[in-house]
Amino acid sequence: MKVISIRNIHIGEGLPKIIVPLMGKNLEQLLSEINTIKQAGPDIVEWRADVLDEVENLEEVLEVISTIHEALYPTPLLFTFRSHREGGNKKITDTYYKQLLCEVVQSRAVDLIDVELFDPNVNEIVEVAKSNNVYVVMSNHDFEKTPAKEEIIFRLKRMQELGADIPKIAVMPKLPTDVLTLLDATYTMNSLYADRPIITMSMASTGAISRIAGQVFGSAATFGAGIEASAPGQIPAVKLRKILEVLNTD
Repeated sequence: MKVISIRNIHIGEGLPKIIVPLMGKNLEQLLSEINTIKQAGPDIVEWRADVLDEVENLEEVLEVISTIHEALYPTPLLFTFRSHREGGNKKITDTYYKQLLCEVVQSRAVDLIDVELFDPNVNEIVEVAKSNNVYVVMSNHDFEKTPAKEEIIFRLKRMQELGADIPKIAVMPKLPTDVLTLLDATYTMNSLYADRPIITMSMASTGAISRIAGQVFGSAATFGAGIEASAPGQIPAVKLRKILEVLNTD
């Protein structure tokens, strides 16, 4: 199993890595948020750029991400623009999505970039990321349901085929059995097919157990809320770390 190492953070070994999202609408809010979440000791920080008021101003985005990088270093930074079709805050064109991600990658201010599995330009974005030594977290989100186990595995395997360094999937449970489906798919994927770290989660309060026990089944990281959650069911990062440490006590 390949381990993704970014400075002193090693994704795929040890405790699941805690990723904390930044959800500010402008630079002032983001810097205030950074000061708060630093106290939680995140392993990785995710900037949810789709929340930024001026995200359609590429020059503004690049200035903001440079400032965020400087404020966070050496904590690894994951850049995410979550599309509207997968639960994000803004609608943008596929053309701008590609331009945005490629420009951010080329800025060298991020360590990882989220690329959505079903984006039509996924291959080109991955190629640019690879050529700039930025790790790709390839993602898929289903806010309506939990697909069948076979479909979840198919999507994760497809991400590997497309060059994802870390395949990631998040699904919505309607019943507790849906959480079991997600965890079963995670275990099968990790045991039989994965040659790199994967991240999986079941959302909302029903799926919260997947965020704290995912490592048992093969998920290498989990998302914990900072000031604001970026998805339903996220546990505050400080509480999440305590829970993970308890669960991993020998």
